[in-house]
Amino acid sequence: MLKIAVVILNWNGESLLEKFLPSVTEFSKEADIYVADNASTDGSIAFLQNKYPEIGVILNSSNGGYAKGYNDALPHIDADIYCLLNSDVEVTKDWLTPIIKEFKDNPSASIVQPKILDYKNKAYFEYAGAAGGFIDKFGYPFCRGRIFNELETDNGQYNDIKEIFWATGACLFIKKEVFQELNGFDEDYFAHQEEIDLCWRAKNKGHKVYYVGASEVYHLGGSTLNSMNPKKTFLNFRNSLYSLIKNLPARKIFPIVLLRLVLDGLAGLNFIFQGSFNHFWAILRAHFSFYKNFRTMYKKREKAYFTGNYYSIKSIVWAYYINHVKIFNNLVKD
Repeated sequence: MLKIAVVILNWNGESLLEKFLPSVTEFSKEADIYVADNASTDGSIAFLQNKYPEIGVILNSSNGGYAKGYNDALPHIDADIYCLLNSDVEVTKDWLTPIIKEFKDNPSASIVQPKILDYKNKAYFEYAGAAGGFIDKFGYPFCRGRIFNELETDNGQYNDIKEIFWATGACLFIKKEVFQELNGFDEDYFAHQEEIDLCWRAKNKGHKVYYVGASEVYHLGGSTLNSMNPKKTFLNFRNSLYSLIKNLPARKIFPIVLLRLVLDGLAGLNFIFQGSFNHFWAILRAHFSFYKNFRTMYKKREKAYFTGNYYSIKSIVWAYYINHVKIFNNLVKD
C-alpha cells in the first residue's frame, strides 16, 4: 500500500479550514492529513486543536509563502506520496482512488493532478489547473479547460488520463523521492508558478507529469491573492521569466526571453488602455526584479534538459488574441 499524506498549507485561514476541512476528513480515509501552518496569527491552531485533534499540525517558524512553507513542512512527514492541497479546496468521494491507481499502474508517473473544477460554479473548470497545465514557446501558461481567463464548461471532454507539462499547486501529488531529488520548490518564487518550475525541472530529469480526470476537486481560488491583485501580476510575470532562465536549453534562452519581454511589454500597454496602471507597474517591477536576479537564476540551471518540445503551441497569445481560439481542443499544435 502506498502511504499518502494530504498536506494543507495554511496562513491565517481559520475560516477556510472551517469550511473545507470537513470534505477532506470525510473523503480521505486512505491518507494521513496534516496542516502546515505558516506562522498564523489568527485562531487557526486553536481551531485545529479543538475541532480536529486527529490532524497533524506542523508549525513553520515564518510565512515564507507557498514554496518555503512546503519545503519546511514536508521533511517532517513520512509518506510515499505527498498531496499538496490548498486550504480552499473541497474534495469529493473517492477522489484519491484514481490517483493512487495511477501511481500504482504507471511507474513513470512522478507528479499527478486531478480535475480542478470551480467551487463557485461547479459546471466549469477552475482557473488554477483545470484539466492539466501546458506552456507555450515563450513560457506563458494555459490549461486544458482554461486559456487566459476563458473557462470551459466541463462536459466530460477531459475525462481521461493524459501526460501534461505542469500540475497545479492547488492539488499536486508528488512522490516523496522526486520532491527530495528536486530539492523541493524554489523559494525565490515565494508564490505563483513555482509548481511550473518544479514540474519543468522534474521533466528535465526524465520524470513525467499526469492528469487524472476521474478524480475531481472543487477549488475556490483567489483566497490568498485574487487575479485583480497587482502583486499576483508581479509574481506571475517575474516567476515565469525565472522558469525560462532556469529550464530552457542554453541556446534558446536569449532569443526566447527577448521576445518574451516584448510580449510582456504589449501586455503592459493593454493594461494601460484598460486603465489598470497598477498592473502595468507590476509588470515593469517584475522585469526589474528579473534583471536584478538574472545571474542568481542562471546559476540554478541543471545539466540535463527535457529532450522533447517543452511547449505544445508556439504562442498562446497569438492563438487567443489573433486567431480567437478560446477552447483548448481547438488549438492547432505546433
